[in-house]
Amino acid sequence: MLVAVVFAVAGCETSTSGSPVAPATSPPAVTTAPATTTAAPTTAATTSPPKTTTTIPVAGNGHGQVIVLDPGHNGANASHPAEINALVPSGRGQTKACNTTGTSTNAGYTEHAFTWDVANRVRAELIAHGYQVVMTRNDDTGVGPCVNQRAAIGNQANAAAVVSIHGDGSDVAGTHGFHVEYSSPPLNSEQGPPSIALATALRDSGRAAGFTTANYIGSNGLFGRSDLGGLNLSDRPTALIECGNMRDASDAAVMSSPDGRQRIADFIAAAIMTYLKA
Repeated sequence: MLVAVVFAVAGCETSTSGSPVAPATSPPAVTTAPATTTAAPTTAATTSPPKTTTTIPVAGNGHGQVIVLDPGHNGANASHPAEINALVPSGRGQTKACNTTGTSTNAGYTEHAFTWDVANRVRAELIAHGYQVVMTRNDDTGVGPCVNQRAAIGNQANAAAVVSIHGDGSDVAGTHGFHVEYSSPPLNSEQGPPSIALATALRDSGRAAGFTTANYIGSNGLFGRSDLGGLNLSDRPTALIECGNMRDASDAAVMSSPDGRQRIADFIAAAIMTYLKA
């Protein structure tokens, strides 16, 4: 059985709020050789991540492919700082915080609520098309999972695709639009062409649905990164989508509305199905 994993992302592991990130060049030529790593600090904590739960796969009646949706963050993260700040492996010989609280709109609509809602809408569409779906968290009231656990869920499912759903939080005036991130340079063959193809399918589907790619980060709606544990630790095709800048009034209006979230879910689901049928 092929398995597809989708990670939900907004305000990701490391917020991109603040000064804009310099645009990256077009996706680099992919090689499968591992990147050079640096040793993790010897004082880094390696304690067990917070207790959490994972969703039991929902049986589909279609082609038997499993998709894992990963809604970014969680509702109780802010009230459990010790657990969320504990250091865990993040790939490339590094460690980072288990998770973060995520961002929010200026009106207070949180990223964790946004990603949970969108992921469930995507889930419903995929199940309706005969896919099986696994969620990395069962609700929006828990803690974590840590970034390394989220990656492990996709790996253990032998996923055919992994997509993480998030919302960004740049406070720089005029920054808006969505973008899709992937691991770069790749650490294995699945992080190479397969992950770039998945990221590109998400980018193209968003554009086709009338959404604008980010004007402040990445290049042409795509952004290769080496610092995100959920991407680095995956051995399945994986991409993370920042569905918009929650600090921008226009993006926030769309992301805060049920209709806007449904439009976002529609293009994410369509992109996943397009990728899996390619």
